[in-house]
Amino acid sequence: MTVARFRSVVIDCPDPLALAQFYAAIVGGTPRVEEADWVVLETPGAPRLAFQQAPGFTPPEWPRADRNSQQFHIDLDGGSTWEEIDAAEREVLALGARPLHAEDKEDFRVYADPAGHPFCLCRIEHA
Repeated sequence: MTVARFRSVVIDCPDPLALAQFYAAIVGGTPRVEEADWVVLETPGAPRLAFQQAPGFTPPEWPRADRNSQQFHIDLDGGSTWEEIDAAEREVLALGARPLHAEDKEDFRVYADPAGHPFCLCRIEHA
């Protein structure tokens, strides 16, 4: 028995619509402005992302555990080959992401979204 059903991952940011548009360009969907300070992005088969305006927002620092740590991050399936990951990387950088950690020997690369939240492009072996 469950206590509740999953609803949303809510992300604090300075500009909810801009950040929702950034993620929509990566994972699809159309941002829906529900209130001036609240935007929702729904994509089929994925958790709903909500973006909430946070006055005085300070972006997380990656990797930090002592202060203003990453708090959360989103793992995105960037493909099963390094060619797919390289192509996905070019796209997210063109959309405004910045690299935080990109070791070719690991199965993920870490970026900051335009508000500074970390997210990963993961190399996933597809069955």
